Amino acid sequence: MEIRVLRYFLAVAREGNITSAANFLHMTQPTLSRQIRDLEEELGSKLLIRKSHRVVLTTEGMRFRKRAEEIISMVDKTEAEFSAVKDSVSGDIYIGSGETMAMSRIADVACRLRREYPGIRYHLHSGNSQDVTERLDKGLLDFGILIQPADISKYDCLELPDKDVWGVIMPKDSPLAAKELIWRTDLLNVPLICSRQVISPNRFENGFARWFGDYFDRLDIVTTYNLMYNAAIMVRAGMGYAITLDGLADTSDSSPLCFRPLSPRLEAGLNIVWKKYQVFSKAAGRFLQSVQEMISADHHL
Repeated sequence: MEIRVLRYFLAVAREGNITSAANFLHMTQPTLSRQIRDLEEELGSKLLIRKSHRVVLTTEGMRFRKRAEEIISMVDKTEAEFSAVKDSVSGDIYIGSGETMAMSRIADVACRLRREYPGIRYHLHSGNSQDVTERLDKGLLDFGILIQPADISKYDCLELPDKDVWGVIMPKDSPLAAKELIWRTDLLNVPLICSRQVISPNRFENGFARWFGDYFDRLDIVTTYNLMYNAAIMVRAGMGYAITLDGLADTSDSSPLCFRPLSPRLEAGLNIVWKKYQVFSKAAGRFLQSVQEMISADHHL
């Protein structure tokens, strides 16, 4: 199976039409059709359903597209690393992160480093812990920013000095908005919107569950989310109260929402992680060094 054929298949999947994909690839339609048929024969699976003016991916085709995208991403990343000038610090750095205000510190490091080395380019992927670690394990990311609770046992890591604060997002006219702090018992009889990452019942691995204690199993969780933007829309629509980190939703004066912290105060630690025995490009290695310097400087304040 050749890399160029994977690119051909992805072009067809993206365009939804053999002729359009052939035009994009600057090749003839019969040649492209033959390449796709040969690929299907090699895999022993039908990838496309051919209709009069378009093609539709089969279940196998959708699965193969995901794998092909991962392979092409890795190939492009590898080629970019080796095409950089050997004696310069340049190239691509891939970072995955959950939603956290600590990204502002990472952004500061990234900006300072790029001013020093203008040949560096950054690629960001947003997702929860599972999304980020899956891409790390496949080699599609250099670094992940993980919000606790998260299993970091199989990675090398640094603890970031920042802490995120847990609380509740709610409409400003809701009954709980009159409170300055939200206690466990306040959340027992209201519909809750929770991050999937924090609702594991394992108390030993989940500080969020430990905070609730025996009340955890009594929570009325009506919706789960992995990123906060859409969860905030659900709150505005009246679905429930969203348990989240401070700073992730618009709670400005013009917003209909407000944030109230939990009490006792609950903070989430943050780690920057990377695969054990990782061999970094010069750019990624210099980025990690800059993060270490930032953490060291913060500890000496």
